[in-house]
Amino acid sequence: MNKKEIYEHLANIYLDASLKSSKKKRKFWLFPKTKRNLIIAGSILFLAFGGVLTFSRINKAAAPESEIALFLYQGAAKINFNFDPAKKETFSLNLKQLNLSKYKALAFTVRKTNPKDIISLRVEFINRFNEKSEIYVKDISSKWREQKIDFPRFAKVYNWHQMKSLVFSVEEWNAREKSGIVYLDDIRVLK
Repeated sequence: MNKKEIYEHLANIYLDASLKSSKKKRKFWLFPKTKRNLIIAGSILFLAFGGVLTFSRINKAAAPESEIALFLYQGAAKINFNFDPAKKETFSLNLKQLNLSKYKALAFTVRKTNPKDIISLRVEFINRFNEKSEIYVKDISSKWREQKIDFPRFAKVYNWHQMKSLVFSVEEWNAREKSGIVYLDDIRVLK
């Protein structure tokens, strides 16, 4: 073999090897555009769906459970107290023999207008048989705060089938100032 033949033989080997390696590298890009786009879109959707699942798991862990509620009074109720002649101011709801036996708690939001005043709110349930039980919600804030009171805390009410009334009271001995306003909102019972 002469030099020229050896040179051509080596060139053919080199060119064949380089063509084979370039085909391997470019194999993905040899697909038609639609197949390539489908693969890219599928990959993006897979990654996005995985992110959505992760985000929804995080939100479910952080979010409180949803509640089933029966609103007894929706809107802002006002207890405007002035203890010059009176000893107690109330806001009362007539429950009209409402059956609350399937409910577990009372919930409402409350706030006072005077941030310097210290007020405790009396919450009282009365049933048809005049069984009465009260709970005191202490340290009412000047910002809206959610309150939840479980029914077993109203220990003197045994029959929740025919409820007569729900009363919210501010009493003179449970308020530092002689006058002020307490607001109630979204009064409801929870299942």
